[in-house]
Amino acid sequence: MLAQAPIAAVNHLLAAAPWARDRLRPFAGRAFSIEIPPVKLTAEVTAEGLLANAQPENPSVEISLPVTALPFMLSGMDAVFRHARISGEAQFAETIGFIARHLEWDAEEDLSRLVGDIAAHRAVGTARAIIEWQKHSAVSLAENLAEYLTEENRMLMKPAPIKPFIEEVDDLRDAIARLEKRVERQGG
Repeated sequence: MLAQAPIAAVNHLLAAAPWARDRLRPFAGRAFSIEIPPVKLTAEVTAEGLLANAQPENPSVEISLPVTALPFMLSGMDAVFRHARISGEAQFAETIGFIARHLEWDAEEDLSRLVGDIAAHRAVGTARAIIEWQKHSAVSLAENLAEYLTEENRMLMKPAPIKPFIEEVDDLRDAIARLEKRVERQGG
């Protein structure tokens, strides 16, 4: 029962995107799973290019996302998929990824059916403004925290002063590796 809601939501988006259904049709009958522990959703592609609930033992594609990837959804699906572990049929996986990155919900269209065009336009505009404000606030908070930790508290250092030290450590590591090789040659 829980799996029906996300599948219905994706099918709603697919119904409004003929290009996405066209891309999925060649994979009719194949299943894929998406796991974000502890939840695992498995779906099968139908002949119409939509999704149906499925429980195959070996789906053609398995996508596993760590829970830590979820906050990246605000940045888009590209950011989320950078954290994904994907296995299975490459072309099918690429198609799923492409659709996930490019499929968009026209919230204003759906909302306009309930409250009318003007109210929907204003509500979606307000929601977008709130989301942008939250993104801006998160970036400002991160920048301020970084400045505090580097300038005021001195818990962190800026990269520029540390760079020569890192280079020296790298040079030392390389010199030790060369010395170990020489010792091996001398002793062996």
